[in-house]
This record gives sequence, structure tokens and C-alpha cells, in this order.
Amino acid sequence: MSDRFGPGTHRTRARSTSAASPTRPVDVAPVADIDGYPAGPSVRAGDLLRFHVSTSARRFRADFFRYGAGLRHMAGIEANGRFAPPGRHDEDWRWPEYDFAVPAHWPSGVYVAVLRTDTEGLTRAPEFESADTPDARGARMLFVVTPHEPSGARILYKVPVFTYHAYNQSGGGSLYGSIHDDHDSGLPPHAGTRIVSLRRPGGGIGGPVKGHPDAHDPRTPRQTFAHWDAPFVAWLEAGGFAVDYCTDLDLHERPDVLDGYRLLLSAGHDEYWSAPTRRHVTAFRDRGGNIAVFGANTCWWRVAVTDDATAVRCTKYPPGARLGADCDSLPGVAGHWWESEPENSLIGVSYRNGGGHWAGLRAPLGFTVQHADHPVLAGTGLREGDLLGAEHALVGYECDGAALRRDARGTAVPTGEDGTPADFTILGVAELPEDPSTGWHVALREHDAGTRAATLGLYTRGGTVFTAATVDWPRVLPLDPTVRAITRNVITMLS
Repeated sequence: MSDRFGPGTHRTRARSTSAASPTRPVDVAPVADIDGYPAGPSVRAGDLLRFHVSTSARRFRADFFRYGAGLRHMAGIEANGRFAPPGRHDEDWRWPEYDFAVPAHWPSGVYVAVLRTDTEGLTRAPEFESADTPDARGARMLFVVTPHEPSGARILYKVPVFTYHAYNQSGGGSLYGSIHDDHDSGLPPHAGTRIVSLRRPGGGIGGPVKGHPDAHDPRTPRQTFAHWDAPFVAWLEAGGFAVDYCTDLDLHERPDVLDGYRLLLSAGHDEYWSAPTRRHVTAFRDRGGNIAVFGANTCWWRVAVTDDATAVRCTKYPPGARLGADCDSLPGVAGHWWESEPENSLIGVSYRNGGGHWAGLRAPLGFTVQHADHPVLAGTGLREGDLLGAEHALVGYECDGAALRRDARGTAVPTGEDGTPADFTILGVAELPEDPSTGWHVALREHDAGTRAATLGLYTRGGTVFTAATVDWPRVLPLDPTVRAITRNVITMLS
């Protein structure tokens, strides 16, 4: 992956508008205390980016990079440093504010700000050995630049900020925790609801991250931009696709964000969706827009966004749940999409018919191909019954499925009992091991019988919706030419 930078650094004075990093980086050398976060996860090109920084240093520098096929340095700014203490995970940290005017000509994309203090030589941009290096557990900020005006791109990439923050543990908490932690939410005891702020370090990059390390790719934590989205974005842009970017908060607030696009893309782990986000994406499909999900565990939890759009909350337990209960094994959970409006009706599949393998190496598992003559599989050389991706453990670490049965020819077809559209065509099936000793975990479902399997496929209702049905699709994308061919086929067909 290229580490060449674009145009040289230009210096712009940052303006502080108000008056310790909560965590030290764990995978980079310690620096003077500095950390930060954007006031909002996205900004339109030509508008003002407001961001917040706390540092004990007299001066600091922020360098902005656009992540695409490689890293492109876009600007560097310097400002006087001010210190503020860290806050809690469920509150706005209210650190000192700085403003930067984003040039109108900046292309839409995912941007990473690298923060440094005056001990490190502020007059030059940092140099990176590879495109993954900007990921760190501190002194980093991630934000998305949306287009200044229609760019003509037919593809819109959805960056899952809600999911990033669900696993972000800056301030001592995340959307994960047992029932006895409910007092953190400010809600009645045992309400089963947790809340996290979007205004704190972390959220895609920076911050401590909840979860097991990925034994198949230990370089970065799982629930980060660098781990899932970056390899997909790098491949997408290196392949010459014209793409604009947004966050799920953009889709939550503005349905017109989707206007003019032919295809909405999601990759990796896009687990947390608000009701307006889902409603606006569904309307896009109904009027002919296409959707491609190169991930899984998609739209599993429903979140509510606060009125000021600075925090999200999720109800993960039913009233009266016992301490230590597993929220995915309980019925009556308000945050489960499937219990009131099954996500299958939009994406065709659900995590409750698949499963997850969270810790350690998985036994290799791939998709058994069916309908090998389908255009999605064109040019791959795959034949009926071939295995896709097994050598790279493609299926996992979480995967989605449709309730299925076998017809007279042994072909897997959806039953529809879980909300999967009747015309969902299953192109690949990966039946999950049933023995708990294999490390696979499964969630409660309404019909706890029959096969649990990852089901790769698509259906059409207004627009066409494709799902790869496995979170690890972006991890395997750089490794497997057949996975790359399928990805290119889908995007070319639907955009």
C-alpha cells in the first residue's frame, strides 16, 4: 500500500474558541499528553471543521490526511495548547475548541488528523512507513468530508460511526456492560439502556477499544476504521471507482444525502443503526437505489440519537433481566431490530441465523457455491459446489444468514419465516459448526431449529440489495483474487 503523500504541507492558523489524554497509546511510542476529537463526525467541504484538543504542551500541530489508495497529506495547522481533564464515556467532554476552514476543493473521503506536540518538530508533516501507521490509540481523530456539491459519483460509502463509538471505551465505558452498570446511563436501575457520547476521543481511530484481538489480523483492533474499512476503501479507490463518503449520522439526519447516488456501500462491521437511518436507506432502496453490504452483524442493534446529535443510546436488556445475562440470548430486548422489524426485510439476512467466533483462530470456513452461473460470480472460475474463501477463513468473525431449507435438488433456498424476501437468491452457504467447543456463539432467534449458516446472496425490491454475509470480507479482499472479482462484479453491476 502506497505511503506517498500528495501536495506539501501548508500551514493554517487554528483558532481556539474556548477553554491529558484519558488513555495512553498502546501501540505507538508515548508522546506528550495530547488527544482530541471532532465536534461532529463529518463536515462538508467548504465548511468549518470544529475539533477539540487537550494537551499539556505549549503548542501543538494537527496534520490532516485523506485515506484512499494511500495516505495523502492535505494540510497542517498549529495552535496554542490548552489542557482539560478527561470526561466520562456518557458525557460531552467539552475540551478546548479549534476551528479549521476545510477547503471547498477537498474531495469527499475519510480523513485522519494526527496530533503532535512541540517536542516533535512542528514544522514538518509526520512520515509514515505504511498506510496503516496513522492508526493509534491516542493523538488521532477521524472525520468524514462530504461533498461540497454533487461530484457525479454514483457510489456513496457509509462510514459506521455509531458502531465505532459503541465499542469505544474512552472515559471508562462503552455500549457494552452488565446490568449493574445502568446507573451510568442516568436512567432507572435495570432499564437495560446505555449511552455513549460522540464527543470524546476514539470512534474509528484513537481511544481504547472493547473486544478480543483479531487472531487473523492482530495489527489493529477490530472495531476501528483501520481494521475493516481501510482495506476496503484502499481497494475501492485503487480500482478507480468514483466514491463519495458519509457517516450513519448523516443518513440519520438527512435523507437527501442519498440523492443522486446509484449504490450505497457498507463494509465490515456496521452493527448499530438508528430508526431514521434505516428508514432513509429503505426508502432509497424502494425508489430504485441499490445497496451492497460487504460485512455482517449488520443492523443488529437499534440506537437512538440524542436531540443534539452528540450521543447515542441503546437498550440491551429487558426489564428485570438478571445480572450477568447475555443480552443476545434474551427475548423482549427493545434494541434488537429483529424482535420488532427484522433486519432481513432490508438486508436479506440476520446475525440471529448466523453466529460469531470472537477469540482465537477459527477453523477455516468458506462458502459452498450455488448458482455458479450468476453474474455476481462471472469470471471467477467458480463451479457449483466449490468452496469460496476457506483457505483464508473468510466466514467470521461474525456472519449473517437467512433461515433456509433445501429443495429437491439440495439447493439452499430461504424459508422467509424470518423476514428474508422470498426472492433472495443464496449464492453461497457456510453452515456453522454446532459443537460449542469450536468457539462459535449464536444468538436467540424466534425459531430455534434448523441450520445456522452464513448465506451470501441478493434480492431485488425496487433496488437490488447484495450481502456478503461475513464481517471478514474486507480482511480477505487484499488476499483473495476471487473475493476481489466478486466485489468488483457487484459494485460494477449495482453502480
